Order: sequence, then C-alpha cells, then structure tokens
Amino acid sequence: MPETRLCLLRHGETEWNVARRIQGQVDVDLSAVGWRQAEAAGRWLADAGITALYSSDLRRAWRTAEAIGRALNLVPRAEPALRERRYGVFEGLTQEEAKRDLPAVYAAFAGRDPDYDFVSGESLKTLFARVTEAVRRIAAEHPGERVALVTHGGVLDIVNRFVRGNPLHLPRDFLIPNAGLNWISCRDGAWAIEVWGETAHLLADARDELP
Repeated sequence: MPETRLCLLRHGETEWNVARRIQGQVDVDLSAVGWRQAEAAGRWLADAGITALYSSDLRRAWRTAEAIGRALNLVPRAEPALRERRYGVFEGLTQEEAKRDLPAVYAAFAGRDPDYDFVSGESLKTLFARVTEAVRRIAAEHPGERVALVTHGGVLDIVNRFVRGNPLHLPRDFLIPNAGLNWISCRDGAWAIEVWGETAHLLADARDELP
C-alpha cells in the first residue's frame, strides 16, 4: 500500500485560549490573531500537495479550514468526529475557576483519569475511540495522498498518543500550538510521526509584518 500522509492542525487562536477558558464544544470564533495564523498556515501549505481538506465543524476550526482552503483551492469537508472533547461541567470556566470551584473534578482531569467524563462530558476512552476511528477512516479513503485535517488540542493529544502507542493516563510530553503543523504517516497499518508542533510558518508571518 502507498504511504498516506496527514497534516493535522489545531485551529487558530481564540480569545478563550488567551484567557485559558475551557472551550470544549462551545462554539467560539477565532480572534484576530487566530485569523492571521490560519491564513499563514494556508500560505505555508499551498505547495504541500494537499489533495483533500477535512475539518471539525466547530466554528474556530471551520474558519481556520476555510482560510486554508482558499490558499489550497479546496473546499473543507465537515467531519464532526474531529470536534474537541466535551468537557461537560468544565466548559466556559477558566482552568483556575475549575480548580477552585470543582476540586474533585479538576483532580480527575489533571490526573488524566481515562474513565472520567465530567458528569455530562466525554471520557478520554470515549474520545480515543471517536478520534482514532475518524483518522483511520480518512487515511483509508485517501491512499497515497496528502490530506489536511483541522481540529482541536484535545483531539491532537489523542492522535499523538495513538501514533506513539502511549497510554492515555501519562502526562503530556509534547506541545500543541495553535495553527501548528503536525504531520503523521501511515503505510500498511503502521503509523509514524514525521513532524510535530511545527510553527515556522507563524514565525515567518510575524516577520513579514515588521516595519
């Protein structure tokens, strides 16, 4: 089987990201910085040979995908399975508020309890099943191609662990920057990380804005 390469991106920055407010599936839009990040990602990927573009249908991801799609001359395909994790009672709170007001819940979150679902949210185990099924399916539908997927930090956390074979409960040892590029590949069922957390395109864009 030919090698399939997936470029996964976290959406551009939102005001809630800056405030460290937990978004989950609350439909927050991009900030001005987030729009610039999305456009910079599109310019960087314009010559990457991307043949298909998928996105979470949450607004912050979808707007990012639209900006990338304009640069690639591709129309994004909505994929709800790429949505952020549902954080239940945490959604709308800052991390500081969650820690102060819901200490038991926060302890389960910080300890990465794979079964905990935030009362009305989604457990890491459920998220893992949702995300890995979508990634496997998209890769299988595009053998030998390069495909871009715009998604969220929680989803990328799962993808990194899936590819590396790391347990869900381990502390995160990698970064997930807004609009960062994360390239993974699949050949004959074997997955590998090629690049993770690449932000050179954002630095280049910032230099271009200097007087």
